[in-house]
Amino acid sequence: MVRPGLDQPNQAHPQGYGNNKADVQPNIPTAVITCIVPCVTFGQIAEIVDEGATTCAIGGLLYGAIFITAFPYKYSSLFRAKIRNKYGLPEAPAPDWLTHLFCEHCALCQEYRELKHRGFDPKIGWAMNVQAHQQEMMAPPIGQRMMG
Repeated sequence: MVRPGLDQPNQAHPQGYGNNKADVQPNIPTAVITCIVPCVTFGQIAEIVDEGATTCAIGGLLYGAIFITAFPYKYSSLFRAKIRNKYGLPEAPAPDWLTHLFCEHCALCQEYRELKHRGFDPKIGWAMNVQAHQQEMMAPPIGQRMMG
């Protein structure tokens, strides 16, 4: 089943969301961490979305400070919008701020999963993701032969 919003089919997964077993099983550790300390998950998302300009620690601390003093959904929904704009995803089934207001933890888990689908591992940070992608690009092709 393809759901609107961040679970739309994408370039990284042309067949769409939910086509293999790993896609449909929830990431229990991420869900638990997000429920207990959402600032950790948010910090990881922020670092990837901002391409390292916002570190996990700074993003998490800002989120935590806002969580204690105000409404974190306003801040976290900005990063959801950045993900949507970056990958051309629709703002559906509800506006970003509304999704975060009523489903903050679920929205964070969904954004984390979307970044994973796009080939990022939010828990290792931006620099390690860049390094991993560079190593993948430098790996020689398998089964390549010279034709003469």
